[in-house]
Amino acid sequence: MAQKPSIPKGTRDFSPEEMAKRNYIFNTIKDVFLLYGFRQIETPAMELLSTLMGKYGDEGDKLLFKILNSGDYLKDVPDCNLDERDALHTIPYICEKGLRYDLTVPFARFVVQHRNEIQFPFKRYQIQPVWRADRPQKGRYREFYQCDADIVGSNSLVNEIELLTMIDEVFSRFGVNITIKVNNRKILSGIAEIIGAADKIIDITVAIDKIDKIGIENVNEELRTKGISDEAISMLQPLLQLNGSNNDKLATLKSMLASSEIGMKGIEEMSFIFDTISKLQINANVEIDVSLARGLNYYTGTILEVKARDVEIGSISGGGRYDNLTGVFGMEGVSGVGISFGADRIYDVLNTLNLYPAETSTSTKVIFLNFGSSECERCLQYVTALRKAGISAEIYPEPVKMKKQMAYADALHIPYVALVGESEIANHCISLKDMSAGEQATLSIEQLIEKLKN
Repeated sequence: MAQKPSIPKGTRDFSPEEMAKRNYIFNTIKDVFLLYGFRQIETPAMELLSTLMGKYGDEGDKLLFKILNSGDYLKDVPDCNLDERDALHTIPYICEKGLRYDLTVPFARFVVQHRNEIQFPFKRYQIQPVWRADRPQKGRYREFYQCDADIVGSNSLVNEIELLTMIDEVFSRFGVNITIKVNNRKILSGIAEIIGAADKIIDITVAIDKIDKIGIENVNEELRTKGISDEAISMLQPLLQLNGSNNDKLATLKSMLASSEIGMKGIEEMSFIFDTISKLQINANVEIDVSLARGLNYYTGTILEVKARDVEIGSISGGGRYDNLTGVFGMEGVSGVGISFGADRIYDVLNTLNLYPAETSTSTKVIFLNFGSSECERCLQYVTALRKAGISAEIYPEPVKMKKQMAYADALHIPYVALVGESEIANHCISLKDMSAGEQATLSIEQLIEKLKN
């Protein structure tokens, strides 16, 4: 007996109905990107490991899917590596490429490689899959889509405002209530500085980025294992548990970080963002969260994450400013800021809250039943006319029992069924049944086109 086929853990198949919902998500996000003046690019699914490695921190590097070289990939591996089963030091010999981990680093590579063809500031969007060798769980997959928008070549904080309002526009269109959490890596650097652990900033951000997943006590324990003193950890606690209004939090941070130049710069940037946002009409809750770190090393300024308020799931969007990501590719001084929408998590949120429009799962507007060869010939003429008018239409391919054809239309939620028999052919008309209302009307092809268009 043949083994039942399966797919890798952390990946999914999508049915036509599910793809209709996913395309609703992609199209909604794409429409907002275009509304804000972003232009689309694409990059390859695989990049050179030299492009990807070292950009996401040690944690991220471990989650990169590596691709084995073609042919005899073991031929250049030193015997000692094989004898000692030294996987870490063997990888550079057997893998030159990897699947992209996100869209931001490939975008930075794109900017450097095509710098002479780009008009700065460059506003790009990208909707493509990424891969991470993570442990699969609810809302976390090994293959998933990201929908990214970035602005590079401008230091202005107006760009952060644009991204925040764009996030609000996207989720308003979806009908999802959200909270946008905002922090600044300069504030985190200032905190590390005042607790006497400036050299441990990466360890601190990686640890506190897990606070929602593992709790503050486990975060504190991880900090201890990284060599951060109990005194420093104690000083960190009130900062990680700030409460009150955004203005209250800013006032507390100003007081606590007064001696840190970089920390005060972060507060200045944060104050501008919140002052400006308060004057715009947005639906989202926007709040300061000093425990937000986003463990990716390339962020240098504003960082943000989006949470759905009515569903228990991880962040559904996030991003931030990176001042010199292109510098690792030899192009210094190009500042950028970007966000990424997690399409797969948004899909789960919309499913949970049942927020898809009723027409999302319907692709065909009308189906013609098939009663025989002469009827089929006339129906094909009508179907062609409808399609030329921009109306999705199909014909059942075989003249089987009418009950079976009607069951097909009903199963696919096709709203209208067209019947063309001998009398309809003689009178040059079409009998149209409204599947939801159960009503039937006789129309000419011109009247049918007018009805379905309206």
